[in-house]
Parts: sequence; C-alpha cells; structure tokens
Amino acid sequence: MVSITRPVAPDPYSLLPAVPSFEVTSADWTHGERVPDVHTNTPAGSNVSPQVSWTGFPAETAGFAVSVFDPDAPGVAGWFHWTVLGLGADVTSLPTGAGTPDGAGLPAGAFQLRNDDGTVGYVGCAPPPGDQVHRYFLVVHALDSADLGLTPDAPPGAVSCALVFHTLARGVLVGTYQR
Repeated sequence: MVSITRPVAPDPYSLLPAVPSFEVTSADWTHGERVPDVHTNTPAGSNVSPQVSWTGFPAETAGFAVSVFDPDAPGVAGWFHWTVLGLGADVTSLPTGAGTPDGAGLPAGAFQLRNDDGTVGYVGCAPPPGDQVHRYFLVVHALDSADLGLTPDAPPGAVSCALVFHTLARGVLVGTYQR
C-alpha cells in the first residue's frame, strides 16, 4: 500500500491577505471539535450540510459567499466540499441541509458550485480511512459586491482566487474528522 503520511497543511486562510474577522457559529458544528457523522460522506453519514450563522461583519458588506474546504486532503490542492455564492447582504444564516443538490434550501438568488467530487451542493467530510485528522474550514466571506460575475459552472478553486479580491472580512469555523 502507498503511504499517505505527510506534514499537516497550513491554515489556508492564514496565507491570504489579512482581512478583519467576524463571528461564525453553527448549531451543528463546534469550532475545533469533531464533525458529527451526519455531515460526512461515509457509511455513517448522510451528506447533510451544516447550519451556519454569522454576525459582526462590516456595514459596507454587499453580499456573502460560504465555503467548506479541507486543506488536509491528500494532494496539492485540498478539497472543496461546498461553495455557495449569490448570498445577499441581508442573509445571515443557512439552515441545516441547505446544500442539497437542488439548492431548494438556499435563499433566492443564491447558487452552489460543483464540489471537488464533481457534484453540485454539499458533499460531506470523507478523509481516507487511517489518515491524519482532517480540518474542515467552514468559512463565510463578507464581500464588496453582491455579484462577482461568476456562474454555477465556475470551478471552486477559481472562485476561491476571485474571492481574495472581493473579501472585506472573513469568519471561520473549523471542524475536524478522522476515521
């Protein structure tokens, strides 16, 4: 068997230009703690996206983006599990399960990208069995524009790059998972 032993990846957001932070909370995930199985893509899981709320963002915020990213996935680019764009400045939460493929639980105007599994919507945590603990960064980006000119067919990595140029502030909640 090929070894996947490797160093722990850095916090990906610490490598970006510094921006102010704001509070992100979840009724489903607790910062620094294990993600409940229901939010995983494992035999014990159901690929249910977590509830997320945010407060304390800048007054000039014009919109939001939400993402779940695993920098610990084997490979050079990490793994995007969920990306939501088109959230208006009046949106301050998403309910549990909003990340279904049809997006029915999202606010009007919001849309999801394909995740790195190639499907639309949220795909749960799924580190390889026996791998190191993975961190799942549930991030809300406060943006200077409600419309970044991106479409649902944009790759999440390209969107991540575009967000750097439009992020006024960022809130981060990190869950962990290992199997």
